[in-house]
Amino acid sequence: MKTKRMVILFSSIAIAMTGYGIALPLFPFLIEKYGGGGLQIGLLVASYGVMQLLFAPVWGSLSDKYGRKPMLLIGMSGLGAAMIFFGLSTQLWMLYAAQLLSGALSSGVFPVAMAYTSDITEGDERGGAMGKIGAAAGLGIILGPAIGGLLGAESLYIPFFAAAGFAFITCLIIWFGLPESLPENKRSAEKESVKLLKPSGLWQALLTPMAFGLIIAFAVNFGKSNFSSVYGLYALERFGYGPREVGIILMVMSFIYLLAQGFIVGPLTKKFGEEKVIKTALIGNAAGFIFIMAAETFVVIILSVSFFILLNALLKPSALAFVSRRSVYSQGRTMGITESFMSLGRILGPLWAGSLFDFNYYYPFISGAVIFLIMFGVSFILTREKREVSAPYEKT
Repeated sequence: MKTKRMVILFSSIAIAMTGYGIALPLFPFLIEKYGGGGLQIGLLVASYGVMQLLFAPVWGSLSDKYGRKPMLLIGMSGLGAAMIFFGLSTQLWMLYAAQLLSGALSSGVFPVAMAYTSDITEGDERGGAMGKIGAAAGLGIILGPAIGGLLGAESLYIPFFAAAGFAFITCLIIWFGLPESLPENKRSAEKESVKLLKPSGLWQALLTPMAFGLIIAFAVNFGKSNFSSVYGLYALERFGYGPREVGIILMVMSFIYLLAQGFIVGPLTKKFGEEKVIKTALIGNAAGFIFIMAAETFVVIILSVSFFILLNALLKPSALAFVSRRSVYSQGRTMGITESFMSLGRILGPLWAGSLFDFNYYYPFISGAVIFLIMFGVSFILTREKREVSAPYEKT
């Protein structure tokens, strides 16, 4: 029964992310078409992160009260509606509106899927199971950019309608095939209303044993979005690449992401533990940014991006497993809070990269390497403090 549930959840995430991945190669070219640059694409990507920051904890908490399945359906249908809006967009503000809609509704998909996984797994198998969910997303984003790049070479808008179709197909799979993982007798009985995230809630979470994992959750998405938000413009400006070439790069990148999360991170965390895997990945991410800047031919570009994403892919499931093991809240709320830290990375990473890109297209990657080196040093301080004492926390 557990295997069947994981297969259905894996398939659902993979199909939905195929739809999302279709849109990825197109954003830089739409921004350029409407007269924008690095800052504008940074704002577009960051706006999704802002909505995730606000709404991911809401969906996580609602899933604790009403079950995982209804929240997954809302998230997937929201993704489909946003893709239709993208396809109908004719001005820059419409892209922002579609992105805000997508972030508000689809932000529940990943934390609720992780909470679902936590419901049906235990102990050492949890890190590997969460890695497989990440791999499902990676599988979808392998296929998505390839489809988007090919369709986008003919039209920048048709791929969005294809993406909407993938999202709505996923809704049907969840509706008819995925059983609820949280029985009514195990749902939250808290009487307080579910509210938008308050900054104090994030701060209080940092005063718990989960702190190290939460900060790494922020770092992984800061680094990844620092790269992905401007790479399309970088490839266009430095190499003259179009949607097809960018789509191929993103496809290969996602394939490596799939391999790492589906087949590598589980065995590594079991053998060495989350902390050692995280520290190795942090220093590897710093090196990856340097390799990306040095690459000049298409083959070397593929290799450098693959190295970077391989090390980046090890961070997310390791951080999620770390947080889940040391959770001081319900799993739905914990994953919602974790998603908020990842959303902070998605907000600050694109804004940082987009602003620097307009000065020099190397600056986002130089700063990314420096920040990961700093995080590598900070990781030793955080893990030492965790061993010495578990900081006080307050449930809210």
